Amino acid sequence: MHVPFWVWAATVAGLSVLIAVDFFVGRKPHRVSLREAALWGVFWVVAAGVFCAGLWWSGGAREAGEFLAGYVTEKSLSVDNLFVFVLIMSRFAVPAELRQRVLLVGVLLALVMRTAFIALGAAVIASFTWVFFIFGAVLVWTAWKLVTGGGTAEEEFHENALLRRVRKALPSTEGYHGTRLTVREAGRRLVTPLFVVIVALGTTDLLFALDSIPAIFGLTKDPYIVFTANAFALMGLRQLYFLIGSLLDRLIYLSYGLAAILGFIGVKLVLEALPSIGVHPPHISTSLSLSVIAVVLAATAAVSLIVAARRNSDTPAAV
Repeated sequence: MHVPFWVWAATVAGLSVLIAVDFFVGRKPHRVSLREAALWGVFWVVAAGVFCAGLWWSGGAREAGEFLAGYVTEKSLSVDNLFVFVLIMSRFAVPAELRQRVLLVGVLLALVMRTAFIALGAAVIASFTWVFFIFGAVLVWTAWKLVTGGGTAEEEFHENALLRRVRKALPSTEGYHGTRLTVREAGRRLVTPLFVVIVALGTTDLLFALDSIPAIFGLTKDPYIVFTANAFALMGLRQLYFLIGSLLDRLIYLSYGLAAILGFIGVKLVLEALPSIGVHPPHISTSLSLSVIAVVLAATAAVSLIVAARRNSDTPAAV
């Protein structure tokens, strides 16, 4: 789908306005209630739905289907990200009233970094079809790690190399100072733990992008759809944190569901790359991809919640 520059500009401007409204409405640090999280969560889902309808009207059913498949995939993968977000918040003892601001800044950083990944990925795909083999292999390998437990988000959070360097190079204060990222103490400029947490969230999501960006390119090759699907999925992530944070422990089979989705998309990418070497396998349509993703997610969530409920009922109550 050819997207004129003015459409790109209008889309970025519209998203920026929505993000600004979200930011200024909740600019004062506070504990986020379930009602507030639910209202904003519904807002972002409805916004994504309206955008999808607009794509259907202006582009057609195929473009709208690709966006929906990409949005659902990125949203499901972002649930896995929440496990790590919870661990980071706990690891750095982030006060409840600051978590909304931390997540918003972290999501904005993730959106900027993913935009760069999308631009690079689109340029590479346009020039080298064989990169689909690499993307497919990455997704299949990630799926295997999830199944074998080597890539689950539930495992203990470990600081990456960049975060370790930041903490070593920039001395930090002992406690938080509201929403301030730096303070001056005893004549020295120090970063606050809030700055370190934001770096942790941003760099961690950058690592997640190494899986999610190839995954969505397996569903659509259109950079505009890839960008907007990522943007809408990410901007609802903050509300999702507060809405389902208490349910994360019950999604015990989430990693298996995500592994199935990533494995399926990885195989789809390889099949789409085979014509470049003279092999013409069956084509997997967008509607089939969306159906597989929806069925896998629904089955994973249902089985996880049922098994978790049974385990809880079998656990004897403390006396």
